[in-house]
Amino acid sequence: MKFKVIPTLAYLCLLTVLLALGMWQLDRSEQKRVLLQLQEHAGATQILKLSATIEDKADALRYRQVEVSGRYDVTHQFLIDNQISGGKAGYFVLTPLVLTGEAKAVLVNRGWIPQNPDRTVLPDLQINNAETIISGRINNFPSVGIKLAGAEIPTAAWPSVVQVIDGDVLAKKLGYSLFQFQLELDKELPGGFKREWRTSTVMLPEQHTAYAIQWFALALTLTILFIWYSFKKNDA
Repeated sequence: MKFKVIPTLAYLCLLTVLLALGMWQLDRSEQKRVLLQLQEHAGATQILKLSATIEDKADALRYRQVEVSGRYDVTHQFLIDNQISGGKAGYFVLTPLVLTGEAKAVLVNRGWIPQNPDRTVLPDLQINNAETIISGRINNFPSVGIKLAGAEIPTAAWPSVVQVIDGDVLAKKLGYSLFQFQLELDKELPGGFKREWRTSTVMLPEQHTAYAIQWFALALTLTILFIWYSFKKNDA
């Protein structure tokens, strides 16, 4: 049996794409399985006392409930721009909490606050800077769909407005070290704004596996059709 060059190349290209999509879905299935295990583990684990010795890995600590003592750096706060709540534009307020006895801080997300109609007028973010103990949930920084060039650069004045959070960039502006995650302030605690913390909804691993099977089935069907086509051409 002889294979025609163009049909064969087309078959191989499509087969490669279909197999790659199937493998990608299997990889996503494994990622979701790990994420769901992480969420389950975080909910069942006792409250973590946050300190500078804690391993700074956002994915490993995500959704962990923590307790931390320190002082808010009230003169150096950040506003994450373009945050929507209830159909209204506003900001998430990130306030550094410098850990007691440490030269490191965690950015505390104190919630959502509406944007002033005049964007040059920033909201009042006053908060007590006395020694305090707070609790909350570790999470990744808010993300955006498309990251524009320079979106991680905060404005010069305080409070500083920024589009995308880059912990290293903000640490450089602050002059001290930061954890590479945010702490979502518990809803029951004072000193915050509108807080509607949510756990990311994810597609179940089984759904990704089902999609993978579909891609592999298409690859098999394509192979059968290609072989049938080749035999038919040879018989003609």
